Amino acid sequence: MDATEEEPDAIEPAADSQRFKRLPERVRVEDTTESKDTNVARDPEGGRDTDRDFMIRYSGG
Repeated sequence: MDATEEEPDAIEPAADSQRFKRLPERVRVEDTTESKDTNVARDPEGGRDTDRDFMIRYSGG
């Protein structure tokens, strides 16, 4: 780095101390949560009687 170049992200100590004197504005809980409409979960058995299907499949045959 040349003597003429400065660090691009250099922060003065006085500006840094002023930056942290005040807390940021409060955020309401309502502003932090997101709501999304949901769909009804589908029937995992597909409307079938799984107990009857099990008995037919494994009992007689």
